[in-house]
Amino acid sequence: MQGPNEEFMKVAVAEAIKGVNEGDGGPFGAVVVKDGKIVAKGHNMVIGNHDATAHAEVTAIRNACDALGTHDLSGCQLYTSCYPCPMCMGACLWARLNAIYFAATSTDAANADFDDSHFHEFVKNPITNEGRIWEQLKIDAYLAPFDEWKRKSDKVPY
Repeated sequence: MQGPNEEFMKVAVAEAIKGVNEGDGGPFGAVVVKDGKIVAKGHNMVIGNHDATAHAEVTAIRNACDALGTHDLSGCQLYTSCYPCPMCMGACLWARLNAIYFAATSTDAANADFDDSHFHEFVKNPITNEGRIWEQLKIDAYLAPFDEWKRKSDKVPY
């Protein structure tokens, strides 16, 4: 695996600017690289798509999976214009990316009114508070989907 490449990060930052100028969402961009070539780009499209999950990293990962015809991005690297939020970190882990390089920090984002520190704190300690209830609600057969998965002979693990 190659080390970080500034040219790829420049493309991620340019993608962030593109998203801002097109009015799609916040100032975030990302690219997925495989074998030294960009296979997909994405910028924040939360506003344009009316989709709270359409962050730059998620958009780039979705585009890369589509371009490569797989859910497994092992052997790929992500260049993102800013430190990922917890959702995007999770997406990077599920995609099996080999490296994640970021330009701006979460403090830089907070200084531009994109403060996700409360999300990072919640992931560390998910509790109910005044703004959010977080509790398990068991029903009969709540484990049935997992039982079905275990019995499935043609499952594709991921």
